Amino acid sequence: MKIEDALESGAPPIAAILRGITTEEAVAIGEALVDAGIGIIEVPFNSPDPAASITAMTEALGDRAAIGGGTVTSIAIAETLANAGGSFMISPNVDQAVISRSIALGMDVLPGFMTPSEAFLAIEAGAHNLKLFPGSLLGSGYIGAIREVLPKETRIWAVGGIGAANIGEYRAAGLFGIGVGGGLYRPGYEASVVGAKAREIIAAWNAATT
Repeated sequence: MKIEDALESGAPPIAAILRGITTEEAVAIGEALVDAGIGIIEVPFNSPDPAASITAMTEALGDRAAIGGGTVTSIAIAETLANAGGSFMISPNVDQAVISRSIALGMDVLPGFMTPSEAFLAIEAGAHNLKLFPGSLLGSGYIGAIREVLPKETRIWAVGGIGAANIGEYRAAGLFGIGVGGGLYRPGYEASVVGAKAREIIAAWNAATT
């Protein structure tokens, strides 16, 4: 499943970032997230055996959620991700070669940017979804300002410090989606805890005004 498929199925534009997850727990955590209503799940590549975790979740949940990889900082990682069955890649930076290769491999791309120059480089490489990182450092006002100069069809997601407590502020500024890491999952969390946190964040998202 691709990101657009997940959104069209009714999932909110919230990506769960499972940094540090192990393959043994991946499916149980993924099921808890999907059951709670999360349809976009990212395994960062600085987690233990990320490719195996992505493959396991894709096989178990790939018809119910978009499963992809994060911290994709090289073409080699992008190729490993695609071979593992990932449907999207998220990066902390803008590397046009990595973006282009990921698109060629059939994956959605969400490159991380901070400045307008980085945003336009990512768009030039074919990205339509951009990840503002770190989101909370720049604040919601930055999102409103930068949306004034980006193409209308460009969608901004924010990662870093965005959660249930401040979603409304960022949605009002024109944010399209968010990525949530520690607010959803940390190594050692039980699946039931992750599911409860996911429901809380989704409720906050739905209650926020745009």
